[in-house]
Amino acid sequence: MVQVMWMAVLALVTFSVGYVGYSRYLARFVELDDENETPAHKYDDGQEYVPSKRSVLLGHHYSSIAGGAPIAGPITAAAAFGWIPALIWIAVGNPLFGAVHDFMALSSSVRHEGKSIGYIIGEYVGERGKNMLLWFAYLTIILVIAAFAYLIGLVFDAFPWTATASLVYIALAVLFGVYLYQLNLPFLPGAIAFVAMVFGGVWVGLQYPIAVFAREGLPAGTIVLLGDGGSWLPLAAATNANMAAWVFVTVLYAFAASVLPVWVLLQPRDFLTSSLLYVGVGGMILGAIAGTVIGFSPITVDVASAGIEGVEVASLTTQIPGWTGFVHPALGPLFPFLFVTIACGTISGFHSLVSSGTTAKQLDRESDARVIGYGGMLGEGLLAITAVIAVSIIAGGTETLSSALVTFPAGGGALLTVFGLGVTAAATFIGLVFVSFLLTSTDTAMRLGRYMYEEVVGTPETSLERTTTNRYVNAGILATAGYLLVASGTWENIWPLFGGANQSLAALALLVATVWLANWDDDKQLVSTGVPLVFMLAVTVVALLWIGLLRNPSTILAGEAGGFFATLSLVLQSLIALVLVGLIFGLVRYSVDDIREARGGLDRDSLTGRGGSGPAEASDD
Repeated sequence: MVQVMWMAVLALVTFSVGYVGYSRYLARFVELDDENETPAHKYDDGQEYVPSKRSVLLGHHYSSIAGGAPIAGPITAAAAFGWIPALIWIAVGNPLFGAVHDFMALSSSVRHEGKSIGYIIGEYVGERGKNMLLWFAYLTIILVIAAFAYLIGLVFDAFPWTATASLVYIALAVLFGVYLYQLNLPFLPGAIAFVAMVFGGVWVGLQYPIAVFAREGLPAGTIVLLGDGGSWLPLAAATNANMAAWVFVTVLYAFAASVLPVWVLLQPRDFLTSSLLYVGVGGMILGAIAGTVIGFSPITVDVASAGIEGVEVASLTTQIPGWTGFVHPALGPLFPFLFVTIACGTISGFHSLVSSGTTAKQLDRESDARVIGYGGMLGEGLLAITAVIAVSIIAGGTETLSSALVTFPAGGGALLTVFGLGVTAAATFIGLVFVSFLLTSTDTAMRLGRYMYEEVVGTPETSLERTTTNRYVNAGILATAGYLLVASGTWENIWPLFGGANQSLAALALLVATVWLANWDDDKQLVSTGVPLVFMLAVTVVALLWIGLLRNPSTILAGEAGGFFATLSLVLQSLIALVLVGLIFGLVRYSVDDIREARGGLDRDSLTGRGGSGPAEASDD
């Protein structure tokens, strides 16, 4: 057994070295200059392009990227392969791969009028390349909706107190938006009051836990909204009616939130979420360190609704294996599945959509890209480390991959007992932290999906295009597709496909950055983006082909899918995986041709930037 404090120490050391050294080099490399006018100032419209203070924008960006994935992925990987490979990939890969990815996506967008990565690739390889990337991102968005809806339903079912606290949190976010944007009242006193009320919502949750349908194991006093029933829901047979209902409710919430004006929910909720994030992540990290240095009082974790009963946490040491083997029976081999299972926390393609979709339009100064892009990703890495720590201290919490997921609130709550909190209250709070990230990412993803489809269509010319670009119809298509995909009912099917798509998008975002650098100046080396690009392409193509051609077809042919909806879901998942691989090969081909033309070849000198002759004419900068 190893003291979990050392996991936090290792990450803090590698992240600090990365930020102090490598990010400074990258900032000079892309020539960040505060004398340059950012798109936020150039196109300030009070709606999409709005110059924002660095601290405010960091909170918005961080809460948008730090969804549930950097919690769920590391937990699943630690349960499948052991905590050692999960820890190493996060601690080393984050500053070298993920933070570089986020920083370059943000910087390239700022240099291209705050446009998306799809627009940027289109500038260099043409309209076909742009549309291919946008369709790839659109399909990834559908998988985000499916995976995160499953997670939210799982947490609400296991922790009914968190369900109530989350509903209070959403209501408070709407009221905070009215307070700020309709009543025009002062920010600081309102922020203090609403953040305090969010924490008060945890108390409300403890007093009035809620469930949609009744099931065994719910805590005494749970308010059951619809009584018995719900067996007709697609997920009910694979999970239970209550979880299946919460998944459906989550998809409806994401639909509604994605079509509302941003001031109603998105902006105020992101501020409240960032407050939860700082307290939750900071509290767990400090709890792990303080509990080791000062001392930890043994506790018993007893959350029957989550399947955790009478588990004693005697010390803050690892209670799960550090290494379980190269092959997991449900996920597959460590390569490639460790690297797609940790779909955030180390590197995430979804971040490129946030960086180039919203953050670049709000950047006040170019130098802020280092703190927000590179530093924000390091912050998400800390969240991933806390997830590994939390699941590691609960003995027996990784018997199945799904059970490992609900171990996070319990393990995180155990860490917070160092500060005198009761374990149930602390677990409810960490559950709220978990769900607030998930809700933020789910509706942000659906909103971004709407934008991408509209960008692909351009100016609607036919009645079909006018209908499908309607924001309600557009969001409805995303919601329906996401719900159909989640109907397979197994985490082992849903998460690796999402991870494969998400990490493929990360590879393509790195490809976009590499194309930009190649066209910008012959002296710009392509190694910083090229090495992680090649590695992630190899990982994700193998993973997607494994899912599309081997695992899902084998499950269907063996009659193990679990019913009509589950079979349909697996077929759709296989088709999406294969379409994604085709799009990857097409984009790589177009991009390599462009780089070869811009640099006059792909030899060593052209990739390292030696012997360059200055800026290439194709650059838009």
